[in-house]
Amino acid sequence: DRSDQAMKRDAAVEHLQQALEISRELVQLDESGDVARTVALNGTRRELLHAAHVALQPLGKTERSVVNEIAVLNNRALGLMEHHLRIKVREFDMAAVGRRAVVAYAATA
Repeated sequence: DRSDQAMKRDAAVEHLQQALEISRELVQLDESGDVARTVALNGTRRELLHAAHVALQPLGKTERSVVNEIAVLNNRALGLMEHHLRIKVREFDMAAVGRRAVVAYAATA
């Protein structure tokens, strides 16, 4: 039974490491703006973290460090996504200003 628990914990640690690698990839994807791939990888990462969560209670020092790194990367990825969103909103606002200018100009011509 102890060897079974050790195997489960080892598998959970591997899941955690895979989630960390996905988190690193997500930061790179967020910089490129590939939303579809980001959503797919985020779902996979969520499944890995959920699977690891059950077997890794309580978290050891090493596992806690990996989870903290995932959290830092996640915050960075969210910041990049928010940055891209602000850029898109600004672009839409500028297009709306341009459309209003065209309409106003057309009304005076």
